[in-house]
Amino acid sequence: DVTLDPDTAHPNLILSDDGKQVRHGDIKQNLPNNPERFDHSFCVLGEEGFTSRRFYFEVQVKGKTGWILGVARESINRKGQIIMSPQDGYWVIGLWNENEYWTCTDSYVLLSLRGKPQNVGVFVDYEEGLVSFYDV
Repeated sequence: DVTLDPDTAHPNLILSDDGKQVRHGDIKQNLPNNPERFDHSFCVLGEEGFTSRRFYFEVQVKGKTGWILGVARESINRKGQIIMSPQDGYWVIGLWNENEYWTCTDSYVLLSLRGKPQNVGVFVDYEEGLVSFYDV
């Protein structure tokens, strides 16, 4: 169960009161530009970190036309334009243009899926250095 960290959220992102959901807002909120906050990319991090063990969570993407989700190193750059690649500390999967699923290794790679996922499972095995995404 992931709770989103409001101190990291880009000012255009609106979090639910319980911190479990996020949506893109039309108006940039007037929030402090603290070091933890993303200022260019529409990102938010979870409050809980992990350093040694296995970790799994699910994200509901049903009915969404665009999204990016995954995991990131705590030390990632949050200011200015970012590249969401493992080399830069991001392991992500996403949806563009309603039907283009992609991931990023050392470049963006389009994925071929059998159908539109309703929920995406994310599994991290920190000790093995493994991040996996599942249609659940």
